[in-house]
Amino acid sequence: MLDILYLDDYLAIVNKPTGWLVHRTPLDKGETRFVLQTLRDQIGQHVWPVHRLDKGTSGVLVFALSAEVARTLGQAFEKGEGLHKTYRAIVRGWPLPEGLIDHPLKRMPDDMRSEREEIQPAQTRYATLKRGELPIAQGEFPSLRWAEVQLQPLTGRRHQLRRHMKHIAHPIIGDATHGKGPLNRAVADLIGLQRLWLHAQSLELLHPVSGQLLRLVSPLPNEWGLWDVFS
Repeated sequence: MLDILYLDDYLAIVNKPTGWLVHRTPLDKGETRFVLQTLRDQIGQHVWPVHRLDKGTSGVLVFALSAEVARTLGQAFEKGEGLHKTYRAIVRGWPLPEGLIDHPLKRMPDDMRSEREEIQPAQTRYATLKRGELPIAQGEFPSLRWAEVQLQPLTGRRHQLRRHMKHIAHPIIGDATHGKGPLNRAVADLIGLQRLWLHAQSLELLHPVSGQLLRLVSPLPNEWGLWDVFS
């Protein structure tokens, strides 16, 4: 059963577990857990995903109960209009206390559309909340620096947060695509858990029909506490 954060005649908003795909994809044929199909069966009606969270990302995920609402909200998510998203992540290194990443991103190969621009503007605000070190040697250094950061995407590009943190040389730990495999495995062995350390913590958006301001919050997963030992 999924944890449903909000449900009415137009929207279903859930707390996505890490390791679940949003929907079936030929790119991951062996997976058996899908949020879309589980939510559909749980509430007994068709649902349409409004945006995406990567398989490893946990937290607030929005579905519409009609194609029209999905289309309207999907455009708002892509443009970053009328909504406010906040994420938490554990990254390699010690970023500056705060900053704005303003770095255009190229569309992913499976997200190309001939009528759309290939390079898109993308902005992310970040703030460092906590710093620590892991007893994992890094070249001539005896330990691995890490930080917990708050991320606020101002645009909605595919893999934006993961790509932006890599761009400033602070990749999200557990990111198999934009990070380093040996480092991710060493961290997982030390703390006893393998996951992408990215969580969609909160979302504020205007209801597409009533105009009401909705604020949904997904508490940090319990495993976040594993990092307290090394802070």
